[in-house]
Amino acid sequence: MLLTLTTTHQPATDLGYLLHKHPDRTFTFELPVGQAQVFYPEVSQERCTVAVLVEVDPVLISRGRQGAGSLPLEPYVNDRPYAASSFLSGALRAAFGTAMAGRSKERPDLAQAALPFHVQLPAVPSRGGPDLAGRLFGPLGYRVTARPHPLDPAFPEWGDSPYLDLTLDAEIRLKDLLAHLSVLILVLDDAKHYYVDESEVDKLLRLGEGWLEDHPERDLITRRALKHQRSLQRAVQAQFADDGEEAVPSPEPRLNDQRLDAVTAALLASGAKSVLDLGCGEGKLLARLLPERQFERLTGMDVSLRELARARGRLRLDELPETYRQRLTLLQGSLTYRDARLSGYDAAALVEVIEHLDPQRLWTLERVVFGQARPGTVIVTTPNEEYNATWATLPAGSARHTDHRFEWTRAQFQAWAGGVAADYGYGVIFKEIGPQDAALGSPTQMAVFSQGAGQ
Repeated sequence: MLLTLTTTHQPATDLGYLLHKHPDRTFTFELPVGQAQVFYPEVSQERCTVAVLVEVDPVLISRGRQGAGSLPLEPYVNDRPYAASSFLSGALRAAFGTAMAGRSKERPDLAQAALPFHVQLPAVPSRGGPDLAGRLFGPLGYRVTARPHPLDPAFPEWGDSPYLDLTLDAEIRLKDLLAHLSVLILVLDDAKHYYVDESEVDKLLRLGEGWLEDHPERDLITRRALKHQRSLQRAVQAQFADDGEEAVPSPEPRLNDQRLDAVTAALLASGAKSVLDLGCGEGKLLARLLPERQFERLTGMDVSLRELARARGRLRLDELPETYRQRLTLLQGSLTYRDARLSGYDAAALVEVIEHLDPQRLWTLERVVFGQARPGTVIVTTPNEEYNATWATLPAGSARHTDHRFEWTRAQFQAWAGGVAADYGYGVIFKEIGPQDAALGSPTQMAVFSQGAGQ
């Protein structure tokens, strides 16, 4: 399977800097089912083309299939070596991961600029009709040309095959182009060669950031990208709802932004100079806190090394000025184990964290944060379970995310927070975040714990 990507931006050889692949070299890397090559068939100052060639071994594919419900020869004789598929999407992420993050050490401004690109996929499945490519790429600003391949040119009466010769033209940032290709190639094919679990939700949301939530074919994209697993689809829809896009069709900021803004404001109001972001994820709160000069020391901690790597990329930690880097630290660790590194901070934030723990394990978090680390201010946010009834995307009784171990009503959250405050010598006040419902409250509830404050 083959993909070529051409730019006429001048000097066109800048494409090598953006892709982190020198035009004078051929790059070969192994895949679980074969190998891929990246090379430049055309290089000049006026026009530069990079090609990604994926060579798939059907025998290797068959070893993972075990003939599950297929015809005897199907695992060995199929279109996988020839037609663009999730193998190609995976190869793009492996070959151009830094470019997909929007980073270029030599051409940082160019990495954020819209450039002219021409993409050609000589053979891509379109399982949904020849117009599907236009429905997927057209709303993103591409000029789409899709020519169906005939089943057999010698027998035109047989009609067209489900495969397209697809070309795409747009002026677009390279990182956005690669994200669109990575997701939509496998959506066109409607098949994935690997097991899909909850981690695919995060991947889809990351690659779809800034375009998927408003795409007119969002439901189809989500369904196919997650291999038609309804629980994972609900997790994505709940995330969009949790960010306020579906639940609040208004010009208000997304719920996630309102939540992070509220936490930032509470931290500023506390007067804290050193802050822990516990369960920091990909660093969205830290990105808001870092420009505030009040915060002289910021530390983000998460149990997931993958999330910490994403935080490092989001914060561009390696590219920050030294004065910023000295203020920011990322740590790997668990909130259910005592950790001396957490002591000595003025404030701590746990944004949408506690609901990811089993209720019977919450006492360990309470002991670590309130009993041992003991920052002067602790801010906790969590979903308000009552508000879920306002979202049609959530079936009755469902949680907003598949990893949520519980979601509390306002009374349950206030009872828990009041007990923690009493046990560890804090006062606590409560705030609601997001659009108000007269009966059900707001989608997010926040508790601000302060040492020495009255309840």
